[in-house]
Amino acid sequence: MLEAAKRWALLLKRDVVALYLAARSPLTPWFARVAAACVAAYALSPVDLIPDFVPVLGYLDDLLIVPLGIWLVIGMIPPELMARFRAEATEITARPRSMAGLAFVIVVWLAALALVGWWLLRRE
Repeated sequence: MLEAAKRWALLLKRDVVALYLAARSPLTPWFARVAAACVAAYALSPVDLIPDFVPVLGYLDDLLIVPLGIWLVIGMIPPELMARFRAEATEITARPRSMAGLAFVIVVWLAALALVGWWLLRRE
């Protein structure tokens, strides 16, 4: 059962990336592009309709709203086009993550924190 849940989560992740690609493609019908952009933005956003700290209801959007939105938008996109977006999304999600990119982001954040600390110390 745990393996099935992991597989379902991976497929959802792939479909969110596929919807992002669909929203950017001029081949996608305009109404599907708008809906795909909204669903992908909501799924990728750190802000939820119902915050996760709200007991039970907080996870309903993750378990119901996002998959339902994905399902509805996939129905708006022609199947052959959606298959192409899913194949591209599979390639994107299978790519190795860049440790150099992670290191760069960490260095930028540390530099920003050091600059703020230096500025605060100079004010005193």
